[in-house]
Amino acid sequence: MTRLLVTGGLGFIGSHFIEYMLGNYPSLHIVNLDAGTYAGNPDNTESFRSNPNYRWIRGDIRSAEQIRGAFKDQVDAVVHFAAESHVDRSIQTPELFAQTNVIGTLNLLEEARRHQVKRFVHVSTDEVYGTLGEDGFFTEQSPLAPNSPYAASKAGSDLIARSYYHTYGLPVIITRCSNNYGPRQFPEKLIPTIITRALKNRRIPIFGDGQNIRDWLHVTDHCRAVDLALHLGTPGEVYNIGGHNEMSNLELAESILDLLGKPHSLLEFVEDRLGHDRRYAIDPSKAQAKLGWKPQIDLAEGLGSTVSWYAQSEEWSRRIESGEYREGL
Repeated sequence: MTRLLVTGGLGFIGSHFIEYMLGNYPSLHIVNLDAGTYAGNPDNTESFRSNPNYRWIRGDIRSAEQIRGAFKDQVDAVVHFAAESHVDRSIQTPELFAQTNVIGTLNLLEEARRHQVKRFVHVSTDEVYGTLGEDGFFTEQSPLAPNSPYAASKAGSDLIARSYYHTYGLPVIITRCSNNYGPRQFPEKLIPTIITRALKNRRIPIFGDGQNIRDWLHVTDHCRAVDLALHLGTPGEVYNIGGHNEMSNLELAESILDLLGKPHSLLEFVEDRLGHDRRYAIDPSKAQAKLGWKPQIDLAEGLGSTVSWYAQSEEWSRRIESGEYREGL
């Protein structure tokens, strides 16, 4: 496998994945297909943009024509990250999420089928499973029961990806991960919101009672899992990728404030999000058994390094807040 197409590589997870792959496979050529939406940040590619084995093509997966342009050269495999992913935005503009996540994925699958790619990794989320009670974990056999327009659009894309394996024999592998965190995450997401607001002593909104529980996974551990799924995963299979790091939103926020030496009085409880799932938790035992994967970064270590990165990267955050990061698009 010498040529890899990655979608959404200007984003948080996609840029980390490209960085990881170029660092571990020096002969690999990567084409990054990214539309450069608001969450696509060229600053995220600073460490590898000059690598001769890397190329960015600006293209929207909603456009079959633009996708075809990314396949002009030989493509051996596809790793598909590109998606609208912010739940709050999906509540406001559900049609955009359906168009990008469902139709966009369909367009990409169809072009991959035409070119007979050797592997297609579709990166999804644990949110497609809906919500859990106090006990139990999501497994690959858990029914899909999405509760937000975002989660529903991802579930739809999962099912379309599955159909391309069963109908056309396209070697599709689906991964579903828990909440990612780490450097370079767009500030609208929970952890960077807490950190960047705390650094400026600004109020930090906490939905509802703050007891919604998420399973946290460092982005580097996620990248390793996707790499293993790409090389070792069985076509037609789903692999859940989770960190076994459950924490309530309130507990998480308090932990970050403690790391920064900031008062808990910065926290402000606000009206709960519509359709807010209570708990996510993943059973990653299949990925551990079949792919040989397990997380290597525990939550205390990962949160500490993430908080340090944001504290030392004020220019990165300033460029996003000012809109200057868009100049590179």
